[in-house]
Amino acid sequence: AATGLMIYQTDATVGFCYYNGSSWEGYYSKVEVDALLASLDTRITALEQEVSPAVGDFYGGGVVFYIFVNGDTGYVAGETHGLIAAVEDQSADIRWHNGSSVTTGATATDLGTGSANTDAIILVQGETETSYAAGLARAYTGGGYTDWFLPSKDELYQMYTNKATINTTASANGGSNFTTNNYWSSTEYGNSWGVVQRFDSNNFSYSDKGYSYN
Repeated sequence: AATGLMIYQTDATVGFCYYNGSSWEGYYSKVEVDALLASLDTRITALEQEVSPAVGDFYGGGVVFYIFVNGDTGYVAGETHGLIAAVEDQSADIRWHNGSSVTTGATATDLGTGSANTDAIILVQGETETSYAAGLARAYTGGGYTDWFLPSKDELYQMYTNKATINTTASANGGSNFTTNNYWSSTEYGNSWGVVQRFDSNNFSYSDKGYSYN
């Protein structure tokens, strides 16, 4: 037999042993081998989780479209955090408000502020999820998560600039492409206006909260 040859023994005591050049030794029982394999599986899973997601990855039930950098709200040194887009539109005909044009305090525009904006809107407008944009966004449960939100103005712009990448990954994971229409952000401008981003041009605008968009 060749030195180093390992065999699995099925007669006598079941398990692994190897040939050291002159004799067979190094017996490993089936229980020991099973424990080793289970340990390796655990380590492999841990290593997979340690791999940082990148823009374009399918992760957390959606598509990563931005990774926070120093200075962004939500940035933590030594950790990877970012923003994820759902793989499909939740509506093509949804208002910003829930029937009344009032100030909600959702005025933040920066990256990393969409979740807080959404919280502020829901606090004022209520959780009727099918009738207004922020409530509908929060009701989404893609990937089993319940912390989805309506993006802020700057977050929505990042979605627009990365729409081709998002479309590719979304389509590959059971989703669909963006339309070329207006999309609501969670950023308001006074009691009557919200910020929208058009997805066929590099333009944002202010629109009546009662109008219906994606």
